[in-house]
Amino acid sequence: MTTTPEKPSNPENGGSARREPAWVSPEGEAPAEPIGPLGWLLVALRLPLMVVVVFGGLSVHLTLRMIERPLCGLRRPVTPFITQAVCVASLWLLGLRLEQRGTPMGGRGALVANHASWLDIFAVNALQRVYFVSKSEVAGWPGIGWLARATGTVFINRNARDARLQKEIFEARLRAGHHLCFFPEGTSTDGARVIAFKPTLFAAFFTHGLAEFLQLQPVTVAYCAPPGCDPRFYAWWGDLAFTTHLLRVLACPRRGRVVVICHEPVQVSDFPSRKELARHCETVVRAGLRDVLPEGALRE
Repeated sequence: MTTTPEKPSNPENGGSARREPAWVSPEGEAPAEPIGPLGWLLVALRLPLMVVVVFGGLSVHLTLRMIERPLCGLRRPVTPFITQAVCVASLWLLGLRLEQRGTPMGGRGALVANHASWLDIFAVNALQRVYFVSKSEVAGWPGIGWLARATGTVFINRNARDARLQKEIFEARLRAGHHLCFFPEGTSTDGARVIAFKPTLFAAFFTHGLAEFLQLQPVTVAYCAPPGCDPRFYAWWGDLAFTTHLLRVLACPRRGRVVVICHEPVQVSDFPSRKELARHCETVVRAGLRDVLPEGALRE
């Protein structure tokens, strides 16, 4: 799932939403990096371009969707390409070079990835056309919720009474050929580790005969900070406000790198239970992170 729920804005904290519950790094928060004159100049140049790219792309997306929906229903043969182009352009504006390893899956199925930042959505979507699975609270966030709904995000409610309906929604989207992307850690981390994958999020793959034809592709998202920055520069976790992190990334004059590893897909039916499937995916994703990070940087 996407990042953890956020509290409403707090005027005493600059009006920025905070996440609850927040994952806490054993190594503590990343050190604050002050923005200098050059940084603010970059913000002034990059931020307006980001707004034009994201919201301009959204306008094109919504216009095409008005034609696409009555003709194609759940299928989206055109609009995902708009989302993908927006993500590629946004990463470039953010000074983040994208490196792909492995091949995105082609058949019916879903992706599961580690979660370190709001940037994960741009990085994964830039490589393949996917639809993210998010907690229902995200739908109500100003701006972000609107963008998520427009691009086909699947929202799930943690209320057990809605479990059956949500599985039916998953099934319909998967049978329509959508590649759904889950973040089974259930929260974002500091990018230096992979925490336990929640087996409950894999339950939908074992219902209504889906296991017989679905594949699951583990995906590792690993960030390499710009030279001279904290290794966790691109990670967004704990009590760090989204606006603060966005400005830091926009203000950085040096380019960083995000590596997305598309591991070998596995057949869901090859695993006896959701726990074994979750454990396998977690192990593969962690191994990928170990391969990208500097020696000794991975935290257990």
